[in-house]
Amino acid sequence: MAMSRSRNRIEFRYNLRQYWNLLKKYKYLALLIASLSVILQLRFLIEKFLFKFIVDNGTEFAKGALLRSDFIDVLLLIGGIFILISALAPMFVWSREHFLVNLTTKMMQDLKRKYFNHIVGLHHDFHTTHKTGSLISRLLRGGWTVDRLNDTLVYRVSPLVINIIIVTASIFYFDWISAVIAIFVALSFITYGFFFQRFQESANLRAIEAEDFEKANTSDFMTNIDSIKYYGKEKSIDRRYEKIITDTKKAHINHWYYFRWYGTVLILIQSVGFLLVLYSSVLRFLNNEITLGSLAFIYTAYAGLMEPMWRFNDGVREFYRSMADFQDLFQYGKIHNKIKDTPNAKSLKIKKGAIEFRNVGFNYGRRKLFRNFNLKIKPNEKVALVGHSGCGKTTLVKLLNRFYDVDDGRILIDGKDIKDVKQESLRSETGIVPQECILFDDTIYNNIRFARPGATRKEVLRAMRFAQLDKIVRDFPKKENTIVGERGVRLSGGEKQRVSIARAILANKKILVLDEATSSLDSETEHEIQKDLRRLLEGRTSIIIAHRLSTIMSADRIIVLKNGKIVQQGSHSELIQQKGEYRKLWNLQKGGYIN
Repeated sequence: MAMSRSRNRIEFRYNLRQYWNLLKKYKYLALLIASLSVILQLRFLIEKFLFKFIVDNGTEFAKGALLRSDFIDVLLLIGGIFILISALAPMFVWSREHFLVNLTTKMMQDLKRKYFNHIVGLHHDFHTTHKTGSLISRLLRGGWTVDRLNDTLVYRVSPLVINIIIVTASIFYFDWISAVIAIFVALSFITYGFFFQRFQESANLRAIEAEDFEKANTSDFMTNIDSIKYYGKEKSIDRRYEKIITDTKKAHINHWYYFRWYGTVLILIQSVGFLLVLYSSVLRFLNNEITLGSLAFIYTAYAGLMEPMWRFNDGVREFYRSMADFQDLFQYGKIHNKIKDTPNAKSLKIKKGAIEFRNVGFNYGRRKLFRNFNLKIKPNEKVALVGHSGCGKTTLVKLLNRFYDVDDGRILIDGKDIKDVKQESLRSETGIVPQECILFDDTIYNNIRFARPGATRKEVLRAMRFAQLDKIVRDFPKKENTIVGERGVRLSGGEKQRVSIARAILANKKILVLDEATSSLDSETEHEIQKDLRRLLEGRTSIIIAHRLSTIMSADRIIVLKNGKIVQQGSHSELIQQKGEYRKLWNLQKGGYIN
């Protein structure tokens, strides 16, 4: 995995701090929910007190020490209180659920917005080294973890805390020994629960890691389904998938096996606690130190403490799971963008379109790609970059867009160092037709309009005509409103490239990069679009990357690269007459592609 855990420990303090940062924005709403939870827990204790009065007064009535009319009055009073509590309880429950839904959905939205924006804004290197499926899994799981943790705190943690305080204080009034036993049992439950969860923490993290690995690879398999089918590798992928899910199964079994002892020990603690409380309270009753109603209250109050304790320990399990899930997502928050804007960076507005690579040095990993690289591109000049794969053509474009920062030297646009401007404004000021055209699972129209969301329908349709796309979509049942499918899978390579070209046309930028812009088109269509592209490039500074040399013959200047250095430059007619790399490439290609 691209981001495996360096240690199998959960960073509780860091994770809880991130959770609190989400919660504190709505602290008054959280306080209201907590108050409603206290009121609802008090209701159960009041009911037990009412039952104590019924037993005590019933005992007096049975002995003849209480008149029938007086006993009826007591029953009516208790009945009235019970009816009032029963009438108010649904209102409090409804209110708590209503406010909890509001709190949770707001926090989920804030978390997903925060980490989505952070991840999207991270440097290019991050996205090339992390599986998309894993990123999606952790982002969505992090959102639902907020829901799980809020439910745990409201339904499992707070009831026990409130019950321990209220119930033990009430029992203490009648029998301090039973109260001490109740506290001891509750603390034993809590301590064992935390100890156990800490004990199985590593296994839990390994199970989650295996699950993430499975999701990431499943996404990878589904994304590359065409390659799997083209090469007839369904069975091979089935075997790989079987191994992955088997590893996930083993990790989950190893984790879940820990819980065989979990309930066993808790039952033992509970049973011993019941025996001790019964012994203490019954002994006091036999010594006439407490009434039968008090005995009933102690027993029912202690028994009522058991359910919150069991639910609390389930909550501890959910808490640890939540912390583990949060850890996966929150770790991304520790990754800082390698490409940073300077504190006083301003937005870039390109007017002329002059580009200069001045004494540029850049290492790609351990590979030294550029050293003292210099290149000036004049405003409105059409410059083509050619050379064997790996010579640095695409890297120059990525450096120009600040996907990477240069190690030495400077890159200037209209005389301004691109490190001194906001990187988003830099990229939004240039248009590009990339080598691999990836589309959103949306309509053709919306995919084109993505380049300039404020464009009118007339402008979008004009861009489609310019890219020769209108002739194709007129045969589609839904015309330009046709859904292209995930990554544009429903369109052919040429059709996707036309959409990409239409995007660049609509963007209407002063600097335009064509990275193999017509590589997926047939010769006839390419010839038609090349004419339109020549019209498009007029009045713009253009960088054209092409393996097919016939597509760049009309460039103002051709830059021949080899091992990160400029070995030749000039027009096609000039270079073809010279001995050198360009003529060698031309003779090798004979109108085809450079390998």
